[in-house]
Amino acid sequence: MTTGRNVERVTVVGAGLAGSEAAWQLAMRGIPVLLVEMRPGRITPAHRTGGFAELVCSNSLGADVPTSPGGILKAEMEAMGSLILGCARRSRVPAGRALAVDRERFSSFVTAELSSHPLVKTDRRELESVPEGPAIIATGPLTSESMTRSLEELVGEGFLSFFDAVSPVVSAETIDMTKAFRGSRYGSGDDYINCPMNRGEYEEFQEALVSAERAPRHDFEKDDRYFEGCLPVEIIASRGVDTLRFGPLRPVGLEDPATGDHPWAVVQLRQENSEGTLYNLVGFQTNLKWPEQERVFRMIPALANAEFTRLGVMHRNIYVNAPRVLDHFLGVKGHDGIFLAGQITGVEGYMESTAMGLVAALNVAALSAGLDFPAWPRETAIGSLLAHLSDPLPRSFQPMNANLGLFPPLGEKIRKKTERCERHALRSSRAIRSFLDKLPPLLKNIPTKQISSENYG
Repeated sequence: MTTGRNVERVTVVGAGLAGSEAAWQLAMRGIPVLLVEMRPGRITPAHRTGGFAELVCSNSLGADVPTSPGGILKAEMEAMGSLILGCARRSRVPAGRALAVDRERFSSFVTAELSSHPLVKTDRRELESVPEGPAIIATGPLTSESMTRSLEELVGEGFLSFFDAVSPVVSAETIDMTKAFRGSRYGSGDDYINCPMNRGEYEEFQEALVSAERAPRHDFEKDDRYFEGCLPVEIIASRGVDTLRFGPLRPVGLEDPATGDHPWAVVQLRQENSEGTLYNLVGFQTNLKWPEQERVFRMIPALANAEFTRLGVMHRNIYVNAPRVLDHFLGVKGHDGIFLAGQITGVEGYMESTAMGLVAALNVAALSAGLDFPAWPRETAIGSLLAHLSDPLPRSFQPMNANLGLFPPLGEKIRKKTERCERHALRSSRAIRSFLDKLPPLLKNIPTKQISSENYG
């Protein structure tokens, strides 16, 4: 049993995905929140606004079908009344089986919900050190230098960093549709614009990518580690002439309706905003210099005359060595009442980061009431992510998305991945229902329908 506290207010540092979710979950359980956000007074190298939950990388929150680990995670988040998921569904744009959003609408919805909640007080300033508990630190992958130093002092050795990159965006009306076609893989819709290349075009493009000049990094960013799930496109290209064709440019499941041919390689464009006026290059995170990006990416035939409304950037991401510095409940070992949330905990992905904000909030709520910390079922995506963060076996801890490898075995061998996912989804659904049934009243889930419809226009 944890020790109950007379909590006047919980400090949540950072109004990104995890911080916004944590603030919402606490407030909806009657716990006052001080949400501290340094933007817009202090803007990071990747952010552009002061809005809550601003997405700076892809606008896709990942797969949204039960035959995927991401879909399983979203189902669990929905059952927990996730603010982020609710706002995402209301600002979604076409993206096949993925949940992609109009960035500006999505951020405005989250900002409106939290700003109008009577138990959430917003403080627009930079905190340079970890506050007294109870507090949730959700400063994200772009934590300020001063807060980074404070966290390093708090957790000691084991504080790591890696790099993430942002994809370019083009104006839809400047895409040459005579050299592109709409469609999703295996005929599952027409949400994507596909830019095909023949073998000669592809090989020239791959060679140009490898030889293009890359942007210099800041002194504090000089590190060669990348997260494998979000590699810069030029790094993928440097690993072999056909690596891109088996990665983001794979032509599998796509047929050019004009010719009936299967392209040698395909660059997919995904809708970026509700109006469909902007599209991003899927899988094209990059650290090339901006003039080089325009030169090389215009080698894609359909983008020869494209207008790039946003070019790619690379920025530093930081995370802790979770098995060494966090307990099983995202609390910092040896520092009662201080919790971490979001990508800084060592998860990778928008919804994974959001889930850690939800988990941290429930743990703080339990702490305030003197209740046992909730034990998330291992069969759930959330429980599996938490197990990864506390796994002492890996020699070198690395960030991880929700994936089938994290779930406990099913007890039977199923070859087809979609069938395995369906089984995991069914097991997760049962486990999350049981988990919710056993929660004390204070920690019960908040239905998503309580998100104010008046904030959605």
